[in-house]
Amino acid sequence: MKQNSSTRRDFLKRSAALAAVPWIVPSSVFGANAPSNRVNVAYLAVGSRANALVGMFVRHDDVQILALCDCFANRRDEMCRKLNANYGGDVVKAYADFREVLARDDIDAVVISTPDHWHVPMAIASARAGKDMYVEKPLGVSMPWAHRLRAELESNQCIFQYGTQQRSDAKFRVACELVRNGYIGQIERVEVWCPDMSTQFDSFHVKPYGSTEPTEPPEGFDYDMWLGPAPEKPYTVDRCTQYGAYHIYDYALGFIAGWGSHPIDIAQWGLGRDHTSPVYYEGKGNTPLGGLCDTIESWDVHCEYDDGLPMRFMGSRVAEPIVTAYRTWRDHGTTFFGSEGWVSVDRGTLITSDPKLEEIELKPDDIRLKVSESQERDFIDCVKSREETISPLESAIRSDAISHLSDLAIRVNRPIRWDPKRERVIADRHAARRLFRSPRTPWHLRSSMVTRGWKA
Repeated sequence: MKQNSSTRRDFLKRSAALAAVPWIVPSSVFGANAPSNRVNVAYLAVGSRANALVGMFVRHDDVQILALCDCFANRRDEMCRKLNANYGGDVVKAYADFREVLARDDIDAVVISTPDHWHVPMAIASARAGKDMYVEKPLGVSMPWAHRLRAELESNQCIFQYGTQQRSDAKFRVACELVRNGYIGQIERVEVWCPDMSTQFDSFHVKPYGSTEPTEPPEGFDYDMWLGPAPEKPYTVDRCTQYGAYHIYDYALGFIAGWGSHPIDIAQWGLGRDHTSPVYYEGKGNTPLGGLCDTIESWDVHCEYDDGLPMRFMGSRVAEPIVTAYRTWRDHGTTFFGSEGWVSVDRGTLITSDPKLEEIELKPDDIRLKVSESQERDFIDCVKSREETISPLESAIRSDAISHLSDLAIRVNRPIRWDPKRERVIADRHAARRLFRSPRTPWHLRSSMVTRGWKA
C-alpha cells in the first residue's frame, strides 16, 4: 500500500513558528482587552517546560500573569524579572511556596508544570482554593491520587485542561475523525509508540544512568519542598534535573507515561474511549541496573479493550522495525488499522494507506471533534465560558491509567486485568497496592496540605 504525508486542505497546516521566536511580547498588546476581561494566571514552577508554557500564555492579550513560584530562587527571580520587564512595571510577584500563591483571591487559574510527583497534589490544592488549572502531562504517580482530584474538581466546579497538546493539532483531529466516522472500516487494532529512555542521554548530556554520589543542594534551592510528597533521599547532581525528574521512579513513571501520554491520548480520542481504558495488559520491559534512573527503560505491552480490540504500546527501540514495515519512521505516533485501510499520525505527518483518504470531506451527520486553536487558548476560553476543555480530567485519568497499568504489568511480570468501571485491578491485591503511593509525612491529601508551620 502506498503511504502519503497528508496535506489535506490548508487547515492541516499549523504554524510551528511560536517555538522559534522569543516569548516576550510588547506590553502594549495588553491594551487590547479590558482588565475585567482578562484571566489572571499564576505559574506553579517555572523550570524548563514552563518557559514554553509562559510563551504560550503570554501572547494572548486577555491573559495577565500575576504570580509564580519555584523551589529554585534563581529560576523564580529571573522569570519574575523578565515578565515585569515585559509588562513595564512591578506586576508579577515571585514566591517560594505555592500555597501563598493559591491564597491570593485575584488568581483565576494556575499552570502546573512541576515534576510529575507534584502534578496531582498541587492540582488538588488548587481545586480546593477554587482555581481553574492547566496541568502538564502525565497526570501523576498514583492513580488513587488522581481519583481524589476528580472528586475535588467536581466538588469545586473547577476547569481542568490536560497539557497533552496534540488534540489542538489539526492533523490529529483529522486522523481521529477518519477513524470515528468509519472511513477506514471497522477498527481492528491500534499501535502507539514513543521515545524511550535511550533517547535521553545525549539530549541531557548525562552519563547513563545518573550519579548516585551524595552532595549538598545548591544555594537558594529548597530541596525539601522540591521532594514534597516523594520519599526523602540524598541529594545528587542529577536528581533534581529535568532528566532525573523524568526517569526516577520516586518522581515519575518515566517515558512510558511522560511521553506515552501523547500517543495514548490520541488512541483514546480516535476510538471515542475517553470514558474507559483497556481491561487487559501484558508486556515486557527492562529497568536500568545501577544509577539513579529506575523507571522502565524500554517496553512492549499488549493491551485489550473490553470488546476485544487490541492495542500495542511500545518504546521507540521496540517500535522502529515494526513501524518502518508500513510507514516512514518517527520516534512517536499512533496508527489505527481498519478493515479498509489505516491512518497513522505523529507531530510531523498524517500518513494514510490510500491517498483518497486525504480528500474525504466529512458529511453533515458525521462526528466532528472539537476544533481548538491551541491547548492554552482553549483553556482560556473555557475558563471564561465554564465549558469543558478539549482535554478534560476524565480523558486524562483514563489515558494515564494505560501507562500505569502497562508499567505495573512489567514490574510484577504477569498480566493485569482491570475493571474500568470500578477502576480496580481484578484479583491481584499485591499488584493493586502498587498503584497507590503514600505521601511523605507531613504531606497528605486530606482537607489541607499544611506543613512546616505555614498557614494561609
